[in-house]
Amino acid sequence: MKLSDESKKQIIEVFLETIESISDIEYQKRVWIRGEGPECDDFDETACFFLEDSDPILENYKDFNITDSQYSLLKKLADAFENFSDTIGEDYLPQDFLSFPEWEKIVEMAKEVLQAFNYQKKLE
Repeated sequence: MKLSDESKKQIIEVFLETIESISDIEYQKRVWIRGEGPECDDFDETACFFLEDSDPILENYKDFNITDSQYSLLKKLADAFENFSDTIGEDYLPQDFLSFPEWEKIVEMAKEVLQAFNYQKKLE
């Protein structure tokens, strides 16, 4: 199925919103751990969205007008995130792993990706 440019733009925007939640420890503490809104989100949901969306975007990154340098950062983040998710499995909750050095590295990688895309958080 051929996606319109507008659809591709929307897909990237939603993907970057997911990466934004990965990049923000305070958001994770507030929403994932304490369950304070207005957002309704958790680590499992974020992981599913990120991992499901990353493969088709990375496989077709040129179609999404992603540069080679943006691709490289995204690929690095996706690999680290997948490895982390596989390693921790279901044994850990966010309140346990948010302080892990591996998670802190993923948070920093997510910030780098957002910067590479000049992503600005939408004001609600």
